[in-house]
Amino acid sequence: MADVILVLNAGSSSIKFSAFNAQPDDLPLVMRGQIEGLLSAPRFVAFDGKGEQTGKHDWGNEPLRHEEAVAHIAQFLRSHRDGNRLVAVGHRVVHGGQGFSKPVAVTPGVLDELDKLTPLAPLHQPHNLKPIRVIAERNPELPQVACFDTAFHATQPALASTFALPAALTEQGVRRYGFHGLSYEYIARMLPDVAPDAAKGRTVVAHLGNGASMCALEAGRSVASTMGFTALDGLPMGTRSGNLDPGVILYLQDELKMDTRGVEELLYRRSGLLGVSGISGDMRTLLASDDARAAFAIDLYAYRIGRELGSLAAALRGLDALVFTAGIGEHSPEIRRRACEQARWCGLEIDTRANEAGGPCISTASSRVSVWVIPTNEELMIARHTREAAGIA
Repeated sequence: MADVILVLNAGSSSIKFSAFNAQPDDLPLVMRGQIEGLLSAPRFVAFDGKGEQTGKHDWGNEPLRHEEAVAHIAQFLRSHRDGNRLVAVGHRVVHGGQGFSKPVAVTPGVLDELDKLTPLAPLHQPHNLKPIRVIAERNPELPQVACFDTAFHATQPALASTFALPAALTEQGVRRYGFHGLSYEYIARMLPDVAPDAAKGRTVVAHLGNGASMCALEAGRSVASTMGFTALDGLPMGTRSGNLDPGVILYLQDELKMDTRGVEELLYRRSGLLGVSGISGDMRTLLASDDARAAFAIDLYAYRIGRELGSLAAALRGLDALVFTAGIGEHSPEIRRRACEQARWCGLEIDTRANEAGGPCISTASSRVSVWVIPTNEELMIARHTREAAGIA
């Protein structure tokens, strides 16, 4: 009988899950899947560790609560465990605030503290915490571990994390936190094996997906990032605006009479690639389009990557390597090419054939900055933390 660690990543309209064998050191994947469209047309799909589909279910147009989704996943796992024993559950939690700088075993007190951080991540935190509550109510003896997207950035110096606001606000927690930390931590751990020189030097990692950010690593430690107080800052994303002059928000409220929720809806769900193009927030759709608005949205995306790269290189006082990861970063040679063209100023040269092939190294031998494509694995990172925090031998 094998011990299994379940990893849950719950969002507002989806729950992704992965199950890992806890006994081997490399934590092999046993099963993965997701329920998406919770609020509209819920759909479930699951695959085994080899990628073969093992389950599928469609609820039609009946919305599904998170509690029901977690129950369905649990029932599916019970019917496909082949005698395996579930020993712990790890959860991706977007915000750990100032109090949680590493993964932590969940207790009622910890859950109360994480609840208090909801104002810092109102669109993420409540959904991250729902499955924790459901499991705690139904199986209180099962160890649960919260792993934070902000924790990896706790190494950033005060100069990088402080806004130019009154000190009293900074002390209350109004500061730069940074996100996608589980992804960056995984890349930092992979660098010594994939790119040893980058692991020891000054590296910028570009996590480009529906949510997008960039992080400056010095010898594998986070020193600066594009996301700040919320996961809205930095690069334009699928539907999020990214960096914005705060005066725009005042204008929206004072001149256009938008309330707080209206501004929130605009900046989180109707901006970014979707807002600029008016077509889609999906980069694949935009790249396949011959519409001028799609082309402009792509150009803006690449331009902003270039600007943020310059900023992070300045924070590092130089640049030795650039790493692309996440959905767009791993799978779009065109976006990698455009982003690298923006970085010619630093002596970066891309190898066209290597880029089309997906790397891992996509820079030329003469490039002063090495460029890499490294797939991320946040779920495996969570499983590792869960095994350690839950004390599983």
